[in-house]
Amino acid sequence: MLNKIKIKIKRLSPDAILPRYAHEGDAGLDIYSVEECIIYPQERKMISTGLSIELPPGYVSLVWDKSGIAAKGIKSMGGVIEYTYRGEYKIILFNTTKQPYEIKKGDKIAQLLIQPIATAEIQEVQELSKTSRGNNGFGSTGK
Repeated sequence: MLNKIKIKIKRLSPDAILPRYAHEGDAGLDIYSVEECIIYPQERKMISTGLSIELPPGYVSLVWDKSGIAAKGIKSMGGVIEYTYRGEYKIILFNTTKQPYEIKKGDKIAQLLIQPIATAEIQEVQELSKTSRGNNGFGSTGK
């Protein structure tokens, strides 16, 4: 059984498309552009969605890449949107390629994951517990 919560969405533009899941059980809601633009090589641009979203307390929106445009070299950036935010959701996209990338009105530009928040209680210590991995990282498990 999937955990369902209610979120409130306000259209800020009549052209805005409400986020939706492509398939039942998907983790990410597809988010759509409400504008047309070109992202030039090595350029980042904030793309309007025309939406404002109200999450219940204790939840956060995480913005992730759409695999289809990520495969073409377009990466999303700046992916944490707190539940207290009530402004327009804008998606920051970066063109990692050497070719301009065109965004059209209604294009899927990112995925939005809604996750519960676990608030950490910080405790400063002099030592951390030992593990079999220790501080081995960055390729320590091989190629």
